[in-house]
Amino acid sequence: MAAPTAEIPPSSVLLGVRPRLVLASALMLFVELALIRWTGSNVVHLSYFSNFVLLGSFLGIGLGFLRSSRARVQPFYSPIALAALVLFVETYPVTVDRGQDATVIYFTSLSTTGPPTWVVLPIVFAAAAVIMAGPGEIVGRCFAQLPRLAAYRFDLIGSLIGITSFTGLSFLGAPPVWWGLIVSLAFALLLVPGRRPVAVVLAAVLVVAPAALMLTALRTESETPGASWSPYYKIQTSTRDWYGNPIVDISANGVPHQQAMPAELRIRAEPQYGLPYERSAHNALGNVLVVGAGSGTDVAIALRAGARHVDAVEIDPGLLAIGRNQNPDRPYADPRVTTHVDDGRAFLSRTDNRYDLILFALPDSLTLVQGASSLRLESYLFTQQAFDSARAHLNAGGAFAMYNYYREAWLIDRLALTAQNAFGHAPCVDVVGGALGQAVITVGLTAADQTCATAWPGPAANTPEPATDGRPFLYLFGATIPELYLVTIGLILAVSVVAVAFVGGGGIGGSYRRMRPYADLFLLGAGFLLLQTKSIAGFALLFGTTWVVNAIVFAGVLVAVLAAVLVTGRFRTPPMKIMYAVLFGGLLLSWLVPESWLLGMPLLLRGVVAVVLAFLPIFAANIVFAKRFTDTADGTAAFGANLLGAMVGGCLEYLALLVGFPGLLIVAAVLYAGAFALAPRGTLTPSRTTLP
Repeated sequence: MAAPTAEIPPSSVLLGVRPRLVLASALMLFVELALIRWTGSNVVHLSYFSNFVLLGSFLGIGLGFLRSSRARVQPFYSPIALAALVLFVETYPVTVDRGQDATVIYFTSLSTTGPPTWVVLPIVFAAAAVIMAGPGEIVGRCFAQLPRLAAYRFDLIGSLIGITSFTGLSFLGAPPVWWGLIVSLAFALLLVPGRRPVAVVLAAVLVVAPAALMLTALRTESETPGASWSPYYKIQTSTRDWYGNPIVDISANGVPHQQAMPAELRIRAEPQYGLPYERSAHNALGNVLVVGAGSGTDVAIALRAGARHVDAVEIDPGLLAIGRNQNPDRPYADPRVTTHVDDGRAFLSRTDNRYDLILFALPDSLTLVQGASSLRLESYLFTQQAFDSARAHLNAGGAFAMYNYYREAWLIDRLALTAQNAFGHAPCVDVVGGALGQAVITVGLTAADQTCATAWPGPAANTPEPATDGRPFLYLFGATIPELYLVTIGLILAVSVVAVAFVGGGGIGGSYRRMRPYADLFLLGAGFLLLQTKSIAGFALLFGTTWVVNAIVFAGVLVAVLAAVLVTGRFRTPPMKIMYAVLFGGLLLSWLVPESWLLGMPLLLRGVVAVVLAFLPIFAANIVFAKRFTDTADGTAAFGANLLGAMVGGCLEYLALLVGFPGLLIVAAVLYAGAFALAPRGTLTPSRTTLP
């Protein structure tokens, strides 16, 4: 039996149900993406735990759906909570403490300013849930007023508008004040009533006052001198003079990240930057590839060493622009340099060029790929397959080198072992400044193409095996889920269980009684989230970890879901038993086709095959969902169960640390098998639902 819906009189809302549903759905996805970007730029822990905000968002949306059947007033708590979170984070940002040593320019410790982790992370998680519950509640009310598939269709259209809008702002480099302005206008349209003057005034106060406070704080942040927003980071620059030499300090998301300085000064102050050229002393340097070119100092060093041409690859256009405009050597203005805004691994997979030197120049990102809880921007650069690809792009007599502040002896050995496996002989390994200093690994195409100061003794006994494209977790020691992750996930699930028990009405546990008939939809949500994660990881490997690829995959998933809804509503689809068979067949096909096979294909063919492999199971799964959702008695409880299942799926993403990203297909298959087993027998028979 459907739960009674607390109807809000039509006079109390400004928009009709369909435009209201589209706008609220667009707001949900826009706010979710904005929260992930903005909190990660001001709370350094969230740069590596973006999934934390995502899980809070799923919990909040699910709670909003459950609450929508009994709420009698508009969710004014949502814009108020958003303003409170913005003011809290602006007042107490968490950044890396650089200290007094200006040479410590990378994320080499967890010495931070601001509140401790155990204070700030629960606040952000709870705030994200409360903020997202408001739009979820509005969407839930709209779902109750429309046929199931029609409501779902408008929800997906709104979600596509939300992701497209935020992607457009990222492309334009718009600062957060513009994000906040759009969110405030959407809340005003959704919450301020169309008539009843007293209600209008009260609602305006509850929406406009928090918006004014939030926009004031965001404007101050956006107008900070030297601040800019790339698609990945909040970038802050400052220029200083060091004994007559100009130095540009660059921080990203509150972490000291790079310095743009004259190449002459860099080599004199830190001679290790010249070691790749010393270790391959007979290298012709006719063609050099620098991955992680950043603000340009490594490119300037290559030119200083005699490179006749340099391909400079940098994933972040914001950092590249800083190097182009502020690097004292102006390396990007040199006619010998060609710049590429791209992912390094993707560039290698697409180029036919060969190089005398390939250099991975500190490609240590400070953020994760959105939608994949354990995938960093540079993860696929440090796998065994990536080193094999680098070797394949070397000219005779060429060399491959990399350097960074690796911080752990086992990590240096792991990378050196990866190089040894790729090239067939031991590399040169130079550690400068002790265990926390910089390590330079250089390996020639043959042993004769390198000159080591001392022979590398080989890896220590406890050195992990090289990272692979299936498990690209370079910084994880062994196949394990860190205790911090396990404790955090456990707390998130415990809080979620309690929150759901008190929100849906009918007394304590009423929500669970409402959702009990929809256990299969819960598992469908968890499986779907794992499929989405696997798709993001797969496309990142095949086409790059760039924000453009990520946005296209997100949009593609939504389009596949929308197509499934339209097909289900317009045509007679096969019985759910058949669609489950198609789903399991798609999962098996994705499991059997190795990604190395796709990487060897031409780019266009690779794209076609990747789309089929990724979106066939997603399409089939959502036809199953659409057919099942159509016949539910309590639409808001059913959809809420699905959303909460997606949150659990977000927690299960961390199993990739144990089984790798391909292993998530097996986990998803188990979840879908459970959904099939729990589905009511009557729903597995043929049906056709007409979409309004």
